[in-house]
Amino acid sequence: MAILGSTGSIGTQALDVVRQHPDAFCIEVLTAQNQADLLILQALEFRPDIVVIGNETLYEKVRDALAHTDTKVFAGAGSIADAATCESVDTVVTALLGYAGLQPTMKAIQAGKYIALANKETLVAGGALVCRAAREQQVAITPIDSEHSAIFQCLAGEYMNPVERIFLTGSGGPFRGKKREQLQDIKPEQALKHPTWHMGRKISVDSATLMNKGLEMIEARWLFGVNPQDIEVVIHPESIVHSMVSFQDGSVKAQLGLPDMRLPIQYALSFPQRLSLDVPRLDLAQIGCLHFEKPDTGTFRCLPLAYQALDKGGNMPCIMNAANEIAVQAFLEERIPFLAIADLIARTMEKASFLPAPNIEELNESDAESRRLCQESIGASSLMTRAR
Repeated sequence: MAILGSTGSIGTQALDVVRQHPDAFCIEVLTAQNQADLLILQALEFRPDIVVIGNETLYEKVRDALAHTDTKVFAGAGSIADAATCESVDTVVTALLGYAGLQPTMKAIQAGKYIALANKETLVAGGALVCRAAREQQVAITPIDSEHSAIFQCLAGEYMNPVERIFLTGSGGPFRGKKREQLQDIKPEQALKHPTWHMGRKISVDSATLMNKGLEMIEARWLFGVNPQDIEVVIHPESIVHSMVSFQDGSVKAQLGLPDMRLPIQYALSFPQRLSLDVPRLDLAQIGCLHFEKPDTGTFRCLPLAYQALDKGGNMPCIMNAANEIAVQAFLEERIPFLAIADLIARTMEKASFLPAPNIEELNESDAESRRLCQESIGASSLMTRAR
């Protein structure tokens, strides 16, 4: 197994799954971008064949710390992508953050590796290219996101039965029920307090804006081959029902479980087997009630922007994703207010060059152009005034 992004939330939990099943999984590759100290500790524990640190300035630190082992150390984004193609690797867990996951995932697919996908931006930005490559190489892509894992599990044994609708559930984030006027002065530490999940900073903000549901909707479109109008986002604050699928006879199947990412991670790694897992068990009687409601798309504008991007097609989801990554980082650095995130995304979608059928090089150019345009908008006096 290669874990791309082993020091992040998904990567560390994937390693916890490996600890519980050392006879089933063997770590061959670990990669990280900046967390050299944690990467070193992971390498000393799991003794992979290859370790890659994305930040090249940290190469010597990692190399020297592992000099007494047999682990080979490399650095740079290119090495991360190359590591995913190692002959000894069967499964690649893509847990990298953001658009950076696209290139390594494509390389792993082209090398015929089984993909356990946790990087939703890969399919958001390059869904058509990724799915085409997977078909050509006959590579299976199994989702790790809890919602997509739930859909995948609901579809097991149903492949001959047409799907009528997918219900993509989400907690609603820390600001569920609030209106725009209540979100004017939101600070990063408030957006990072997710009510049910422990996640990284970027995805926590995406959850707060509902962009995460938008990204997941686009991912579901490519993973399961359904039309966007047949994917309905439903707010479910308890995070017990991870998603649902309805069929043409009116039946609805749901996958339930406590909010613990180790469940979908292990299912992706062991499919079609269900291995034992030491996690708390669901007690519905103790929970008592489950609630569902429609999302407030007037307040949380990122979700309709995602539907708009997918409806436009081409490179528009890539443009939207790039703008979101820049805007979220600017918010975390307190350079823009919370509500400006959606404004920046919408502005970038209007300004960026549209391509109806981009190749991978054109997607890279589109990503770079969109980031530049979004940064330029952040510098506008109107946004800086609102931030102050």
